[in-house]
Amino acid sequence: MDLPFNINLKDKVVVVTGGSGVLGSTICEALAKAGAKVVVLARNEEKINNVVESIQRSGGQAFGYSVDVLDKTQLEEIHAKIVSEVGQCNILINGAGGNHPGATTSHERLSVENLQDEVEQSFFDLRKDAVENLFHLNFLGTLLPTQVFAKNMVKMKDATIINVSSMNANQPLTKIPAYSAAKASISNFTQWLAVYFSKVGIRVNAIAPGFFLTDQNRGLLVNEDGEYSERARKILSQTPMERFGEADELIGTLFWLVNTKASSFVNGVVIPIDGGFSAYSGV
Repeated sequence: MDLPFNINLKDKVVVVTGGSGVLGSTICEALAKAGAKVVVLARNEEKINNVVESIQRSGGQAFGYSVDVLDKTQLEEIHAKIVSEVGQCNILINGAGGNHPGATTSHERLSVENLQDEVEQSFFDLRKDAVENLFHLNFLGTLLPTQVFAKNMVKMKDATIINVSSMNANQPLTKIPAYSAAKASISNFTQWLAVYFSKVGIRVNAIAPGFFLTDQNRGLLVNEDGEYSERARKILSQTPMERFGEADELIGTLFWLVNTKASSFVNGVVIPIDGGFSAYSGV
């Protein structure tokens, strides 16, 4: 990986939740290349190990721990291990999140025919448990790690928290009302935390990725024959840059936000990285 610019994160401990995914693993690799001790938190041990081993093969420092970000007791136990084995967390990146098919509608707009279809899912068919799980993973999955790791970041030099929101926090996408609302909560929470921590030296900001091909959305955006789906083509038609983002295109903004010398007065912002999607009206 070629870094967009060089920053020195030597001796910094960076904890990344959701660090084993497509975007999360790229973030972890970039941070390690900048000299940080990267702690990868996720649930799947195999995926965690793959990221850690990849970083170590490249000469970086990485440590992996399997944890459920919705289990505060587990988080506290892992936090104690990290402090003992790696050091105190300087930078927290809350990247855990995701959508749920049970909280997704089959159609962009409701028609009378939809109500009579027993197979496809309308707004009225969204499962309560799916919506709850989605909000827990995205919102509580950001709140709980922040509670656990930020307490020791108080009054620490250059302490920074980066949350991962989404461009659909401000411009909700069709079919995924719960996910859009959950990401809106992340943007709002980012602003709240920035104010709350403003007197103790912790800056809190967020990035809001647009459309990137990941393991979670590939099935929706790419057909079995490898061609883009109808939804993917619609997305690209509304993206001025007319393409999906590459994971490493998050890194420049991320580096700017975690580098105190570059962004010391930046606090409580949500930066879109979406190829112009959120700026385009469609006409």
